[in-house]
Amino acid sequence: MTKVTNFSDALLQLRDSRYLTILLFGFCSGFPWVLHGSILTIWLQDSGLSRSSIGVFGVVATVYAFNWLWAPLIDRLKIPLLGRFLGQRRSWIVFCQCIIAFLVWAISLIDPVGNLFALAFFAFGIAVSSATLDVAVDAYRIKVFQPHEMDAKLPYAAAMSTSGWFAGFGFLGGAVALALGGETIGFSWPQVYQIIGCFYVLLNLLICVIPRPEAEEREEQEELAGVQPSKGWLLMKVLVPYKEFFDRCGLKLASSVLLFLLFFRLGEAMLGRMSIVFYGEIGFSVDQISFYQKFYGGLLTAGFSLVGAMVNTRFGVIKGLFVAGIAMASANLLFAVLAAVGPNTQLFAFALGVDNFFQAFATVAFVSFISYFTSRTYTGTQYALMSSVSNFGRTTLAAGSGFVVDYLNGDWTIFFVVTTLLVIPGLLLLLRVGRLISEERSDGKAYLDR
Repeated sequence: MTKVTNFSDALLQLRDSRYLTILLFGFCSGFPWVLHGSILTIWLQDSGLSRSSIGVFGVVATVYAFNWLWAPLIDRLKIPLLGRFLGQRRSWIVFCQCIIAFLVWAISLIDPVGNLFALAFFAFGIAVSSATLDVAVDAYRIKVFQPHEMDAKLPYAAAMSTSGWFAGFGFLGGAVALALGGETIGFSWPQVYQIIGCFYVLLNLLICVIPRPEAEEREEQEELAGVQPSKGWLLMKVLVPYKEFFDRCGLKLASSVLLFLLFFRLGEAMLGRMSIVFYGEIGFSVDQISFYQKFYGGLLTAGFSLVGAMVNTRFGVIKGLFVAGIAMASANLLFAVLAAVGPNTQLFAFALGVDNFFQAFATVAFVSFISYFTSRTYTGTQYALMSSVSNFGRTTLAAGSGFVVDYLNGDWTIFFVVTTLLVIPGLLLLLRVGRLISEERSDGKAYLDR
């Protein structure tokens, strides 16, 4: 990778207007996690569900681990009318958000105690739509840049995507959604979902004015000119992208990359799944959670993402990931202290500040890492494959976090220590990936030629 050696020169990268599009799409990607995650968690907790039940409810997000199965269709299949006017990626984003808006309204009509299955079904539908949307968002972020721009632009694209994601999940979308249902404003949770459903209309209007990537326009022109054959496209789009990834990287490196993606953020995911339950149990109000975790924490993460981009372009993704992994896991110990002290707002703010700083650093490096191994020919499919492996650890494996807390008899201190130790397998795998990359380079193999 080309490294930026001057921070002031690095900041000039952000003048590119394409980053604003990436920021908006990051918001679209992060906001649905509030709908099937944060808000739903508090609603279920208020309805009297146990920690284990709430944790298991998070299994609906497992679908994010399997969107690689239909990612080739998102890369190829065109939506009638929308595809013609908005292009391949924007049409899928708008289409998925229309479905999410409908499901949000459906959830607002349900009593979670008497219709838990229906609630889970609609939440699962939101997760499926969101996971599908992610394929289009990730492909757009990579396709919007030319090949010669990739090394300099990708870390900043990752930073803007991360900032947008946490704007949706945290300081804008998440904070507002929780504040609407908090003690001060006092809307019921069904009313909160109805307000959010209306918000999606505005979000889709904004997306309609976003320009298409030049690469996408060229692809459509080539298809109209008959450059791309129509026969056998399913085979090419479904099987070849995965074969190309393993051929280009080699079996040892490819398998090491996928294993690293599976385990690296497991501890963070387990903490995240139980965080709102933890805050509520130790005595924080919904308003406090809205302000400190969502607004304050999300704002810090979005801001620190730019710092993470500068560090990663200067020192490299592998080193950045290793340092960030250690720091991110160590920050979990502050929550162990918070569990022992109780609802102290100063300690809460400090713990969130440290945690969000290193989480932003790690997320930017993580997104850059995945983008680094993605072929431009099969962008959406290969990115979906790698992000899905990571999401499997973050959703399915982390869904047992509630059982872990219950097994520990509600001892949150020990729970956070366990989440800290879970980073060790990921760090060992990262060292292996770095060593294999060095070996490939010393042998003169251009495995990343895309």
